[in-house]
Amino acid sequence: MTVKSPHSQPAEACLETLDADRNGLSPGEAERRLKEYGPNRLPESRGRGPLVRLLAQFQNVLIYVLLGSAFVTALLQHWVDTGVILAVVVANAIIGFIQEGKAEAAMAAIRSMLAPKAAVLRDGKRITVDGADLVPGDVVLLEAGDKVPADLRLLDAHGLSAQEAILTGESVPVDKTVAPVAPDAALGDRRSMLWSGTLVTQGAGRGLVVATGADTEIGRIGGLLSGVETLTTPLVEQMDHFARWLSLLIVLAAGILLAWGYFLAGLEFSGLFMAVVGVAVAAIPEGLPAVTTITLAIGVQAMAKRHAIVRRLPAIEAIGSVSVICTDKTGTLTRNEMVVVAVETPEAAFEVKGEGYAPTGEISPAGDLARIARTAALCNDAALRDKAGHWIVEGDPMEGALLAFAGKAAGDIAARRLDLVPFDSRHRYMAVLAEGPDGRVTHVKGAPERVLRMCRDIDLAHWHDRAEAMARRGLRVLALAERAEAQPEIDRQTLDGGLEFLGLVGLIDPPRPEAIAAVAECRAAGIRVKMITGDHAGTAAAIAAQIGLENTHRVLTGADFDKLDEAQLAMEVVDVDVFARTSPEHKLRLVTALQARGLSVAMTGDGVNDAPALKRADAGIAMGLKGSEAAKEASDLVLADDNFASIAAAVREGRTVWDNLKKVISWTLPTNVGEALPIILALFLGLSLPITPVQILWVNLICTVTLGLALAFEPTEAGTMARPPRRRDAPLLSATLVWHIVLVGILFVVAVFGMFNFALARGHSLAMAQTISMNTIIVLEIFHLFFIRNMHGTSLTWAAVKGTRVVWTVVIVITAAQFAVTYLPPLQFVLGTEPVPFLDGMLIVGIGVVFFAIIEIEKQIRLGLNAGPREARH
Repeated sequence: MTVKSPHSQPAEACLETLDADRNGLSPGEAERRLKEYGPNRLPESRGRGPLVRLLAQFQNVLIYVLLGSAFVTALLQHWVDTGVILAVVVANAIIGFIQEGKAEAAMAAIRSMLAPKAAVLRDGKRITVDGADLVPGDVVLLEAGDKVPADLRLLDAHGLSAQEAILTGESVPVDKTVAPVAPDAALGDRRSMLWSGTLVTQGAGRGLVVATGADTEIGRIGGLLSGVETLTTPLVEQMDHFARWLSLLIVLAAGILLAWGYFLAGLEFSGLFMAVVGVAVAAIPEGLPAVTTITLAIGVQAMAKRHAIVRRLPAIEAIGSVSVICTDKTGTLTRNEMVVVAVETPEAAFEVKGEGYAPTGEISPAGDLARIARTAALCNDAALRDKAGHWIVEGDPMEGALLAFAGKAAGDIAARRLDLVPFDSRHRYMAVLAEGPDGRVTHVKGAPERVLRMCRDIDLAHWHDRAEAMARRGLRVLALAERAEAQPEIDRQTLDGGLEFLGLVGLIDPPRPEAIAAVAECRAAGIRVKMITGDHAGTAAAIAAQIGLENTHRVLTGADFDKLDEAQLAMEVVDVDVFARTSPEHKLRLVTALQARGLSVAMTGDGVNDAPALKRADAGIAMGLKGSEAAKEASDLVLADDNFASIAAAVREGRTVWDNLKKVISWTLPTNVGEALPIILALFLGLSLPITPVQILWVNLICTVTLGLALAFEPTEAGTMARPPRRRDAPLLSATLVWHIVLVGILFVVAVFGMFNFALARGHSLAMAQTISMNTIIVLEIFHLFFIRNMHGTSLTWAAVKGTRVVWTVVIVITAAQFAVTYLPPLQFVLGTEPVPFLDGMLIVGIGVVFFAIIEIEKQIRLGLNAGPREARH
């Protein structure tokens, strides 16, 4: 059951071929067709297979060094060393393979949360379904900003245009019509069709699904399918670049060290070679890029749990550093459950009561509101549904509130729609021509300042004052009007000055309680919250005061925007927190002006015209429930619940991810230096090695990487949202970190050589002294791990000692592994260890405690010195 060349067939013929009608399919028939045709999905692109992913784990400098070392040790017939090196290489590859698989699975799960929705008619009722559930014969409703979910034959089109560059390369939106075109018309000329994956840029319409999934035009073009999103960000690339070049530098230094030891110091080659390999392995931060990537992947999952879905990984870095959040009001700061509470007509003023979208409630005083109720119901694209006793709206919440009011005032209202002028931010009204018992009537609703000018025989000043008075109460005000018509189409040219004014309607969308708390949290974190709305200035100021914005006594309107040049705007926007009567174009200017002042900006948006501002913002945030597909595609994050509290939660998670990345780096680099320095000094000073090359392989590639991974799972630190935003260009390798690397490196050298010489002085064998040195390094790394977990506060608290389940799991596993290699004979043979006496073991732990005390005291001194200037500034 397919339609051949639907673009050239009349709409009614296409409906007949698919055994459908303009009221859509029945739910049962839709389910039957879904089983027959399958889900409306494009074939998934082939990702890297398991074998390719496993082989990719061997593509880094360290692995090349280790494989070369295994080859040399095999030539020297050091079979134990060869086996250990190869075992380490294989273990490293398996760990990386598993970690990458988990990361890609996490990203796939996040993408599935962004599955598009579609508004369809089923038995004449509007419902929202998953795009994958569309079937041939469905009737889809579309408006500006929607992504077309399947190939559609247009049934109705009102000022409809679509951006089809993805298919045709045509950069200009194409005007659409319901009239058939020639059978051999080129794809870009088939104006009676809408293609899956394209964007509706303006107007409204409805279309018949004629092809789904692989049968769509985009489904036939295999090259357009995108693969798995690369799990990388500028930070990950920076760390990968840093690690790669640092690795090459270390390999070069190791080569120089090998040449010096063999040719100048006259050391035996096989032992020297293994020592140099140990230095290279200890110094190269081979696990850094992988752990950094895992930290970001965990951040993605944590944000998803907070209803903030990450579309582009760099957003994790950006959202954690924002200093300004520009947010829409409706549905984000407020409930998005509007209700009509006041009506003013030329006859009287009325108060309307009721809950949510239920079409029941009292209106007082009693009066005839039939005409204004009819316009409220017919100039409307929404639908109300009673779902298990709870009324919900399909479509715009404001229009749902108007339907509920109409039900309260006049009951059921029926009429046949003949023509439509969709609402547009440029002309700021909507008009519907409907035919009912009273004949043909054009019903108009829109912004009071626009609709009042379109009406005849009214006192403009009076009604403007009444609209202002309602707005000062925090109400969203609409003006409604009508005109009797003789023609079957709306003549837009004659609407101005030809309407009969019916009255003003006041709606309110109360603030979300959790948004009020989230705004307070953002202000405590040094983040300025700015509210952007298309509402009247009085409405905006009233809601802003209820929400708790910092500066609500001044409102900047769209008209004010237009009077200011860029320099003046940049001066004004910093101190203004409420922006009213704005258009999407003003959002872009606002972002640009704030960024010109050196601020990092997060911007929310839901409409197709918000895309430029979302792209320009440091973190573009689209609404998941009410947002258009165009806004989602331009955004970095999508709010699954459209709630401002989720933005605040995302900021908190973004700061946590940044903190954890810094912890990973601040732990890895100093410990790598601390592992390598003792061997380098021993070689240059002609001393016995305090730790064997095989032992350093064990320490670095098994213990160190495992311990560092625990930091990726660290929870949010106390006080994270009490710190001011970090600068977006703040370097990771700061002067403080460089100093910490030097300090820890020196303390490692002192501790390792101290314990090594202490063991020899007590008459222990060289193997015993090296075993004590190896365990000293592991103990120091564990204490360093607990130190680094609390970078912005003290580590000397019960909460810090208690740690997390991941930290203690890793510490217990590593401790058990150290006991095994120290006391189990088979592993003693492999790593050349001897059992450490109890008192010597306690001394090692004591050295760790002293190490922890020194670096903790240094941190408290540093934090105290840094707090002084901050308090002075405040």
